[in-house]
Amino acid sequence: MLIVAAGPAQHNGTIQVITRRFLLGHGVAVSFLAPAIAAPLSPRAAARPQTPPRVQPLVLLDPGHGGKDPGAIGVSGTYEKIIALDAAQELRRQLLASGRYRVELTRTRDVFIPLEDRVGIAQKHGAALFVSMHADALSDPHVRGASVYTLSDTASDAQTAALARRENAADRFGGPAFRDASPEVARILASLVRQETRVGSARMAHSVVEQLHRDLPLLQHPSRHAGFMVLKAADIPSVLVEMGFMSNRADEAALRRANHRARVAAAMKRAVDAYFNGAGGTVTARRMAG
Repeated sequence: MLIVAAGPAQHNGTIQVITRRFLLGHGVAVSFLAPAIAAPLSPRAAARPQTPPRVQPLVLLDPGHGGKDPGAIGVSGTYEKIIALDAAQELRRQLLASGRYRVELTRTRDVFIPLEDRVGIAQKHGAALFVSMHADALSDPHVRGASVYTLSDTASDAQTAALARRENAADRFGGPAFRDASPEVARILASLVRQETRVGSARMAHSVVEQLHRDLPLLQHPSRHAGFMVLKAADIPSVLVEMGFMSNRADEAALRRANHRARVAAAMKRAVDAYFNGAGGTVTARRMAG
């Protein structure tokens, strides 16, 4: 983000945070603000440090699948969509209990939401972090363990490529539009924003693996990447977490238990804490809407 201060010395300059969302929405890199016109402050008030208001960062949780799309169906008939929603609601409860975050879900009941709409919900609410929660299936029933995925143009391995194809089959995704920018400016802005976003996504993925490893079995090489459509928010760090595989009897049995889902959520909550601690904690709040 950019912080721009404006105004002559005899006035109190207005400090404004210009977010990546502002850049995307307006197609500009820097904006200058007019000096604030306000009544003169008393000497005591003028001496007090001026600190910007702060808001809690918004974490957007995305329970995978839903409605007519059950997701993976476990070896004993468990639906991925149910497990994903239950786990996301438990993580929401734990995050809110910490008092550090605002939390929204892309769905709070058993309804189908297109992939593009899930991304749109995160962008509409100005999410600081997007976490999609899943429990997929593989052709090999012996493979078990949690894993985390970030966006990439190419898949890290054949197994991840197959996962991405199954997840993406639910819908089609259209890239972000830069309506108010020239094609060249739009290309440059998109490149800069996406690079920053991918760095944040990789940092969150590292936190997830580190925390899940304390309590849960993980896949070999648990941090992977592929072209998951649901992770394509250009300006929001995003990860997709596979909590286990419904095709594995032990993973499915564990995910059916509320106490196991609470352990998964606790590890995810620690990962979110670590991510925002590294990002400087709470987010400065005078955010400009696009």
